[in-house]
Parts: sequence; C-alpha cells; structure tokens
Amino acid sequence: MPHNIVIALLLTLFAGLATAIGSVFAFVVKKDNLKALSVGLGFSAGVMIFLSFTDIIPSASEMLKTNFPIKCNWIVYCGFIIGICIAVLIDYFIPDHIDEKEFTHPDVVSADKRMQRAGLLTAVAICVHNFPEGMATFLTASHDLTLGASVALAIAIHNIPEGIAVALPIYHSTGKKRYATLYAALSGLSEPVGAAIGMILLHFFMPQIMIGVAMAAVAGIMIYISFDTLLPLAREFGNWHLSMVGIISGMLFIWVSLLLLP
Repeated sequence: MPHNIVIALLLTLFAGLATAIGSVFAFVVKKDNLKALSVGLGFSAGVMIFLSFTDIIPSASEMLKTNFPIKCNWIVYCGFIIGICIAVLIDYFIPDHIDEKEFTHPDVVSADKRMQRAGLLTAVAICVHNFPEGMATFLTASHDLTLGASVALAIAIHNIPEGIAVALPIYHSTGKKRYATLYAALSGLSEPVGAAIGMILLHFFMPQIMIGVAMAAVAGIMIYISFDTLLPLAREFGNWHLSMVGIISGMLFIWVSLLLLP
C-alpha cells in the first residue's frame, strides 16, 4: 500500500480542485440554463451509489473476513451506519452548503455585501463538508487505485456545482473573476487536508483491521451525500428525467470502467 500514497493524495487534490472548474462555469454558463449540471449531478450520484454497494462494501467485507469470518458482514454494517452518522452530524452543525436561490437567481440578493458574504460563508461550509470526502477518497485509493480513481472522479463532478455556488455570488458582488476563482479553489482544498489526516491515522494510529470498517464508513458517507445533496440538486437544476439520465449513465459508465480495468 505505501506506493499508492502519493497517487492517492494526487487523486484527492484533483477531486478537491474541481471546485475551481466550477468557478469557470459561473462565468460562462447562463444562470437560467443549468440542465447540464443536472445531468452531471445525477451522473455523480449514480457512480457513487453503484460503487458503494457493488465494490466498496464487498471490499470492506473481504478485508475483515480473515479476522472475523462469521461477523464480518455485521461489522461492515456497523461501519456503514457510522459513516452515515458522520455525514448527518456535519449536516446538523453546518448549514447546507449550496443555497439554490442564490445559485440560480443571484438577483434576489440586492446588496453586494450580502452577496459577497453568502459566497464566503458557502466556501467555509463547503470546506467542512468536503473534509470527510477527502479522507474517503484517500482511504479508498490507498487500498485500490482503480476504485479510488472512480471515487475521485465522482467527487470531482459533484464539486463543480459547489465551485459555482462559491464563485457566483462573489463574482456578482465584486466583479473580479480572480477573487471568485481563488475562493472556489480554496474551498476544495479541505479534501487534500482530509486525505493527509487520513494518511496519518492510517499509518500511525489505525490498525490494519480497522481499514475495512473505515471503507464501510466511506460507503455510508457517499450514500448520504448522494441522496441528501446530489439528487435533490440534480432535480432542482433540471427535472427528474434529466436526473435519471445522469444516474443511469453514471452507473453504466462506472460498471463498464470496472469491467475494463479489473
């Protein structure tokens, strides 16, 4: 596993900095035409749901089977619940990191200061929400690079609209693209920070036997993100049929990629 660490960190950095790509969309995509983002969010959710149930959870069970041949599935089940609880706690203490009204209709906020403040608060909230995603990407990639690359791609796709959510109000309040891009990029850097902490835990504090539990928790986090954030936003920015196109496309795409890259 040590030889995977650098690549795992780079994959996490790539996923995090996708928020900077979102800032570019904030400048070039019409604010009332977000159907492509609807499909993209559905695609990301499809990838994450498919990976969680067909690859990450079975891998976690396989890792625990050697030491817990009878109770491994129950341990994975508990790890999955722990992951969901982590995501729920973050959502409870930190408000939803995308305000749909400000995203799709920034004119509703008349004062520039309020717009700028909304963008900055959104950036802070995204940092907190992205932290466990970075840890999840690192733990997955350090165990299986192919699976980790798939997770990083899914997270990168759903980080794009988060970058838009940060950049759009800041750009409209200041008129400066550099500011908007900078804050959007910084909001995604908590993912490599989460990866670094995951690396420290993995190599100094976390027994190898706990990696299976951590992987199950990763699946729980990804499932919660998909159903609590990605799918509602996909429907908000388009319609349910567009979301379904994205979900099915994401599942088929990642299924084929896993078949081609065993």
